[in-house]
Parts: sequence; C-alpha cells; structure tokens
Amino acid sequence: MRWRQAAPIIAMPELPEAGQRQPAAIAGSKSKRHTATIATQPEERTQRSLFGEILDWMLAPLLLLWPMSIAITYLIAQSIANQPFDRALEDSVTVLAQQVSEVNGKTVARLPVSARDLLRADDIDNIYFQILGPKGEFVEGDRDMPAPLLDDDRLAYGVVQFRNDILHGNDVRIAYTQIDLRRTSEQRAASSKEPRLATVQVGETLEKRAQLANEIIKGVILPQFIILPVALALVWFALSRGLSPLSELQQRIRARRPDDLSPIDSGQVPEEISPLVRSLNDMLARLSQTIALQKRFIADAAHQMKTPLAGMRMQSELALRQTDQADVHRSLEQLAKSSESATRLVNQLLSLARAENQTPDTAPFQPLELSELARTVVQDWVPMSFTQHIDLGFEQPGHPIMISGNPIMLRELLSNLLDNALHYTPSQGSVTVRARADEELGLAFLEVEDNGPGIAISERGHVFERFYRVLGSHTAGSGLGLAIVREIAQQHDAEIELSNNPHSHDPKAPGCLFRVTLRMIARQTFIDDIG
Repeated sequence: MRWRQAAPIIAMPELPEAGQRQPAAIAGSKSKRHTATIATQPEERTQRSLFGEILDWMLAPLLLLWPMSIAITYLIAQSIANQPFDRALEDSVTVLAQQVSEVNGKTVARLPVSARDLLRADDIDNIYFQILGPKGEFVEGDRDMPAPLLDDDRLAYGVVQFRNDILHGNDVRIAYTQIDLRRTSEQRAASSKEPRLATVQVGETLEKRAQLANEIIKGVILPQFIILPVALALVWFALSRGLSPLSELQQRIRARRPDDLSPIDSGQVPEEISPLVRSLNDMLARLSQTIALQKRFIADAAHQMKTPLAGMRMQSELALRQTDQADVHRSLEQLAKSSESATRLVNQLLSLARAENQTPDTAPFQPLELSELARTVVQDWVPMSFTQHIDLGFEQPGHPIMISGNPIMLRELLSNLLDNALHYTPSQGSVTVRARADEELGLAFLEVEDNGPGIAISERGHVFERFYRVLGSHTAGSGLGLAIVREIAQQHDAEIELSNNPHSHDPKAPGCLFRVTLRMIARQTFIDDIG
C-alpha cells in the first residue's frame, strides 16, 4: 500500500506482515520516555600532600618502634647487669657456707672479723646474710631476712639458688643454698639418719645493678638521639630528591605556551610517573582534537554564513529602496527564503557539532527497537512529503529488531537521510524507508531509497564530506546532511553504503539507496536491561 496526500490518516498500532509497506503517518504512536536527572553535588575533598603522606608512613613506624626498642634494651641491660653481681653473691654464699659446721650437735659459724667486714663492706648497697640450722633456728647474721621456701622442688643442697625479695622495704636480690653438716663421706655413711641441712643466704639491695643498667641504657640510647635527627634529615632529603621529577614536570608544563598541546616527553620522567604522563598525553591529544574540531566548525560556519547573510542584507537594502509594493513584496519573499536557508544551515551546523562532540558519557547507548525508532521518524516527515507530493512509505518485518545505540543520534541520522531523499526526489516520486535484519549474521539494516536523479559513481566518494554538493544540482542545500550521517554512523560502529535504487527502472532517474548496517543485540539482553 502506498501513501498519498488524499488518503486519510488512520492509527494502526499493530505490526504489519513481514515485507508489507505501510504509510508513515499510520505507523503507530510514539513510545513515551521519562528521563529523570538527579543532581548530585560532589563532595569537597581536602587536598593531600604526597610528600607529607610518604613521610608519615616512613616516620610513624620509626617513632612507634623507637620506644619499644628502648624498653627491650632496658630489659636486656638489666639482665646483663644482674650477671656479674649474681656471680659475686654466689661466691659470697659459697665462702660463707664453708665456714658453717656442726659442733656437739650444734650449728656454728666460725667467721673471722675480716670476713664479717668483707660482707658488710659496700658503700652503695646494703649487704645482708643469714645462717639457719637444720630446724630453721637462727645461727648468725640478720634475723629479719625472709627465709627461703625449703620445700621448693628446685632446691637441692650444695646448689646456689637466687630469688628476689623485700627486706626493710627495699627490693633485694638473695642468693641461698643448703649444706649438709655431715662434712665427710664417712660421717654420711656412718649415719643412717636423714641429712642435717643448714641454710645459708646472702642478699643485697639493687642500687649497683640499677646504676649499671642505666649506664648501659645511656650508652645505647644517647647515640640514638644523635642518629635519629640525622636519619630524619636523610629521609627528608631522600624524599625531596625522589619527588623532584614531579616539580620539574610541573615547571615544564607551566613553561609551555597556552596553545602548545604537543605530547610531554615521557623519556625524561621516572618509570613510576610514566603512566601519569601517558594519561596527560592522551588528554592533550583529545583536547587538541576537540579544539581542532571547534576551530574547523567556527571557520566553516563563518564561511558558509557569509553568503546567506550577504544575500539577506542585499535583499533588505533593495526592499528599502523600492517604492512599488509589488517589488517590495518580491524582495521580502526573497528575504524570507534567505532567512529560511540561513536557519537551515545553522541548524545543520549545530547538529554536526553535536554529533562530533558526542561521547559514551554524554550520549550513552541503550537497547533500542529499530523498527519503532524508524517508524516515529518517518511519521515526522509525512507533512513535508505532502507538500512536495511525494509518496513516503515505510517497511518493517513482523518481529522486533534490537540494536544498541543513542536514540537521539540515530533519529538525527535517519532524519538527514530522509531530508536528503525528499529534497532530491521530484514531485510524484517515491521515498521508502525500510528496516530489516539478518538473524544469521546478527546484522540490522536501515535503508532509505528514492527514485531521484541518483549520484554518479565518481561523486559517491565525496558526498559525505562537509559542504560538498554534487555538480549540476539545482536543489538548495548546505552540503552537511550526509556529513552528519557519516559522523553518527562512525560513532555507532556502523557501515554506510550508497548505491543505485535496485527498484528503479528509469535510466534517467536511477535513484539512490542509502544502507546503514548496525549490529543486533540478543533479545534476552534487551529484556534484562529494561527489567
């Protein structure tokens, strides 16, 4: 069925049979889409110093480990300080034990005056000793010394043991042992009784030990107070030296001219900064491309706008000089046509600029049904086909054709193809829009064919260039429509082909067939995305 101006417009929401041609005006209603934009305010983030952060991570463990090292050093120093004094106490206990014996069943200690003076001779610590008999009776020394735990399993007579205790409110270190009063082996063999054990112990306060431990700590810690600032200074210098390439890179970038968008030499920066430099070079390349497009757009717009603006000015000046109303009316009509042409040129320039600046972020792709999109676009161009007395039709299969793309850009693509076809198709001609698919290859095809004068093979390689118009064409136009089509097709990884209309049998009007090939997506993917 072909659509003509006299036919009524009837809404037909049902899909036609496969291959059936239907009027564009009855192609169904447009689907409504609601877009919600959520304004989000980015959170302000405090700028951090890379130098300070690295310095913190280096110094924090050092400052935490330093007190731990002091504590461990102090414990080791105390252990080292105890060893010589414990040996001295052990010698004192051994010498004192040799002076203890049993006379007539009584424990006695024969201590010469020099031995007593030796035990008491200490100008720093207080020395205490005590001798106890087998039954724990006091024999000699200091009565108030605490007695050892004789039932300790670790205690064996003849072996010197050590313990820490408190005497007169002071911490003391005590060495003690038990001796068998049966001195000779004959005495021990003749007696069948249990051994008679006397207890001998010598203790001293801990002043000398503490002094020695403090001296060791001072000998170890004091050099650290000198080494630590030096280490901090070296760390500071090393960080400053290590981060100096960043400062040099900053100076090189600041020294550039404002219009210098050439890549930064990554060979002069450390390996760790190379990814950053490569990212900057990529950004500079994109920025350079964007600026080049803007410059070209401005130059093209200025060049193309000169002609219609000059014509409008000439027509307005001519209308001001005219006195005859008919001449003024003709000038105003010509001025209206010029303004319409200028408006069309501006709109197409804006469309081209918008198409060139589209990115996946600004124009995200989404699943689309190609037949529905094409049908709504064709429906918008039905009034123009009425005006030009052109039969405009639409063909689609009986099943959905799912693709992925930006609906606004694809509508712009098809609109420019239709605009081109309607402008070059003579009155009483026909234009057909067709959506079809090849399920085996996974390809979708969007075709626009007309029975106009066609395009010579030698011209087909140039018609997609900006402002190019076929020689001998008397139809008004800007030469931007097909350039917009090519730009949008490239953004969708689509292929566009131009050939003669295979359904045209008039050699004087071979017509054109524009075919845009897109990739299909699985229907299940579409259902998952919209679900």
